[in-house]
Amino acid sequence: MAVLVLLQGGQAVPHTLDGQEVLIGRHPDCGVQLESNAVSRRHARVFMQDGGYAIEDLGSGNGTSVNGQVIEKATPLENRDRIKLGPVLMRFEDGDGASGDIGSTMVGVSLDDADDATIMSSVETGDGFGALGVRPEEKLKGVLEISRALAGAVDVESLLPKVLDTLFGIFTQADRGCVLLRDTDQGELVPRAMKHRRESEDATVTLSRTVVKKVVEDRAGLLSADASSDSQFAASQSISNLAIRSMMCVPMLGIDGEVMGVINLDTQNPVNQFNNDDLELLQAVAGQAALSFDSARLMATFAAKQKQDSELDIARGVQEALLPETLPEAEGYSFFASYDAAQAVGGDYYDALELADGKICLAFGDVAGKGVPGALIMSRISSCVQNTMAFATSIEEAVAAINNHMCANAVEGRFVTFVLAIIDPVENHLTLINGGHMSPMIVTPAGTIEEFDTASVGLPIGVMEDFPFEVVERPIAEGEIVVIFTDGVDEAMNPAGELYTLERMRDFLLTGPRQADQLGQALLADVRKFADGREQNDDITIMTFGRDSAVTA
Repeated sequence: MAVLVLLQGGQAVPHTLDGQEVLIGRHPDCGVQLESNAVSRRHARVFMQDGGYAIEDLGSGNGTSVNGQVIEKATPLENRDRIKLGPVLMRFEDGDGASGDIGSTMVGVSLDDADDATIMSSVETGDGFGALGVRPEEKLKGVLEISRALAGAVDVESLLPKVLDTLFGIFTQADRGCVLLRDTDQGELVPRAMKHRRESEDATVTLSRTVVKKVVEDRAGLLSADASSDSQFAASQSISNLAIRSMMCVPMLGIDGEVMGVINLDTQNPVNQFNNDDLELLQAVAGQAALSFDSARLMATFAAKQKQDSELDIARGVQEALLPETLPEAEGYSFFASYDAAQAVGGDYYDALELADGKICLAFGDVAGKGVPGALIMSRISSCVQNTMAFATSIEEAVAAINNHMCANAVEGRFVTFVLAIIDPVENHLTLINGGHMSPMIVTPAGTIEEFDTASVGLPIGVMEDFPFEVVERPIAEGEIVVIFTDGVDEAMNPAGELYTLERMRDFLLTGPRQADQLGQALLADVRKFADGREQNDDITIMTFGRDSAVTA
């Protein structure tokens, strides 16, 4: 039986592959639904191919990788393959395959032996974490020592040397020690810490690949009382070459039961060799070290999140400062604007400026890309609009200058759909340019919805320098309301996975209040009610303006 194992939050969640195809993504119709904004709605699919399974990226924004390699076409899956979709890590497991991949040689540590080394039998080691039945006072002392040494450690890099220092204090006969941890991206065990009893020794610690593989597969400790002559290790060249008299290797089991690492100690002391009691004690210590490591990793994650949240709070404050504190006031007109970011910060944008000639400028945009990158582009266009409108003599000149500036400072893939509108509240006249944005909706006094001709929609801002944008002009009739919005409105999703849709929006606008500010507030409330608390995948931004009726509802 094949399964996809989701590795997230310190847990391994299996998803059985019992069909011909399974979709992976954020959308509710995906067989494996992932709650991450960095994952596309339909990110990838796993399907049957040539008697096995393969994975294919479905044009996702952040790509799909297998064992660290970004895939560009359907890629066959093998047992223990590591799959990464954006920041989300999964593992493919086939019941027919083997497990326990061990990483290649790294600086300071060498994993010796041929890949076809003979599998050894393991030595019985009690309950795995060491019962206090044999030499209980020594076991208890050892566990207490490691607990004190590791207490409060939050930095993994500093934690691992502490583990080895404590072990060398407990096992005075140990000459060399090494800790290997599983790399979360590649799934391999890689060396992370090593120690020599004598500083004059060669800086390289050589481990037996045969031993490590056996420990990982059996999830049990392994002991050799005299490795240089032990028949178990006849195929293990590294052991014989090193003339190791005694060695022991134990797994570090995480709270989910997975092998998160191994601890290896060896000695060349022919008199004071390791024994079964030592192995049980080492397993008890390894269990405590694994718990401390899990705690340290959790604390590190928490600290990183706190730092990130603090930085995002600052970024959110900066972004909010870029939005207008107040909207313009003009006799006979009302205005409304609202911005709900899907993440702490986002890429939607609006602005409202009162020009020197008494006209009102409204700017509205949606950056391709959300989160911090979108917010950075949003800040750039905000500054550009304000600076441009200070000297531009026409809407054509203004949009041309804004577009050329964004083209000259373009970030690949980060364009902006953009609407710039100029309102003359005296002549009741609207001038508008649409750069790649969805058409604003106009609610008429007759109870209909009008939209601008799609032929008047130009390219997004920042795509082509000197693009000739079309200017649209029309009068603003008494009681007309113009609604500008981002696709986060019609794509707002409720807990059932249903979208708000443009059709629902049009129906609401026809039955909503007949004053622009009230209609904007009501529309936002209806979208929020529809979403019913579900976390959204896109920013929701609404701007409404219009000429008040003589009698308003």
